[in-house]
Amino acid sequence: MTLTLSARAPAQIAAPDTDAALRLAATVFEAAQGMMVTDARGRIMRVNQAFVRITGYSPEEVLGQTPNLLSSGRHVPGFYASMWAAIVRDGKWEGEIWNRRKNGEVYPEHLSITAVYDEDGEITNYVASLTDITLSKAANDEIRSLAFYDPLTQLPNRRLLLDRLRQVLSASNHHDRYCALMFIDLDNFKTLNDTLGHNVGDQLLLQVAERLQSSLRKGDTVARLGGDEFVVLVEGLSSGAEEAAGEIESLGAKILAALNRPYELGNHNCRSTPSIGATLFHNGQPPQPDELLMQADIAMYQAKQAGRNGMRFFDRQMQDRISERAKLENDLRHAMERHQFALHYQVQVDLHGKPRGAEALLRWRRADGSWVPPASFIPLAEETGLILPIGHWVLNAACAQIKEWQSVRGMEQLILAINVSAQQFRQPDFGDVVRAAVERHGIDPRLLKLELTEGVLLEKIEETISCMHALRAIGVRFALDDFGTGYSSLQYLKRLPLNQLKIDQSFVRDLASDSSDQVIVRTIIAMARSLQLDVIAEGVETEAQRVLLEELGCRRYQGYLYSRPVPEPQLRALITG
Repeated sequence: MTLTLSARAPAQIAAPDTDAALRLAATVFEAAQGMMVTDARGRIMRVNQAFVRITGYSPEEVLGQTPNLLSSGRHVPGFYASMWAAIVRDGKWEGEIWNRRKNGEVYPEHLSITAVYDEDGEITNYVASLTDITLSKAANDEIRSLAFYDPLTQLPNRRLLLDRLRQVLSASNHHDRYCALMFIDLDNFKTLNDTLGHNVGDQLLLQVAERLQSSLRKGDTVARLGGDEFVVLVEGLSSGAEEAAGEIESLGAKILAALNRPYELGNHNCRSTPSIGATLFHNGQPPQPDELLMQADIAMYQAKQAGRNGMRFFDRQMQDRISERAKLENDLRHAMERHQFALHYQVQVDLHGKPRGAEALLRWRRADGSWVPPASFIPLAEETGLILPIGHWVLNAACAQIKEWQSVRGMEQLILAINVSAQQFRQPDFGDVVRAAVERHGIDPRLLKLELTEGVLLEKIEETISCMHALRAIGVRFALDDFGTGYSSLQYLKRLPLNQLKIDQSFVRDLASDSSDQVIVRTIIAMARSLQLDVIAEGVETEAQRVLLEELGCRRYQGYLYSRPVPEPQLRALITG
């Protein structure tokens, strides 16, 4: 702190009695704040005990001295010039300043300086009050750190990244150079956390943060969004799109190389690879920060789907696919309440072409009348978990249809098959749900066939077998769908209470021209016979296929040769004539 002389007070400032002003100062002199009074030349006349406690100087050591003995040396001369300009103009100044204690420690201080004038407007004294704000400033710094920085790596967090990104976007309006955002996600980080513990995972994240910082250019920003997600903001690339993309490819290769090096994590040595998504932007209505993050995130997932440990760039087609998927998911969530689902039926016949059953196939018709292909929405339903309520609806709709057919001549013995997803089957109450549906609709359970895919066999096999046996005990039938395309284990296959194996249409399609398909179909039929199971071929479209299947030993068929999947009235007409 530095005090110097000032010639006269501003004319508009009243000049109180000097003795009265000093008496007023004395009233608060022994307050918690440090107080100091100087004469007009800046010589210290008096200090209080709080001043002594804050600065470490006794009254005897400072009397007659100037406040220069407290100067920290941290402020440029212009700082003090600005301070005294304010005092000359306004008669006072207030702000934060760095001062130095007697022991040499520099500390932050809140300082208020007021000039005291006599009756003639001449300055007679300066009164300064000072407060040590070390603790509050440290608390504010900590609050700011928590607000803007990741507590583990001390990298900028999402909030600070978005703030910097807004600044970059604003600045990009004044130049034509490209910038880029790179989204980095560590592959299989959860597995490392689960197997080695979160402490080891934190060590890995710290080393990743260090390697990322050392891989970047000066001025680039790396932030941690949380978990194992990092984002790099790159500025000042080339003005040409191809050149800028090349620069990001080079930087991505450098990052990949850095993060692929082995990590020493205490007693563990491991490797961790990243998947990187990148998006470029420049002036001319650049996207908003959140949109850029989303683009880079989408590209990162493309890198994961491409095999991980690589980098992909965002493109508009990728965004369009994501947007369309989001719309489809939203529509799918409302399809049931809007009664947009329906069952179509494809007949299943025996060797003589006589209908023996049908497969119920889910169809979705939007409000505008357009049909959504099952291949588009069934995988989405599986991924989002919507397959559970949808599957429940299919089960009850099928049971209701079986009940209705009980009074239709020629259809009362028709076995109706429905597809059950692995996710649906693995629900702990699945067996109870099926039994409840059978009882609710009052149907013969032997007319209900559940078609399972080989995915059911991949996990919890004992629970699967137990559930199947419980349902088989009340008469429900089972077929193994798409047989030969998955990972069936013969060890478990012989334990499953199946009624039927279903030859996948991929083996039937080229049956007449592909000897390998003929060998596979013959093997499946022989296996079914040895297990005393019925066998049916799907996707039968030509008479040549049917003849070959009959020669190979298959006696039941399903496909366009007999009928496409049709609404129930058309199926009824087909069967009853």
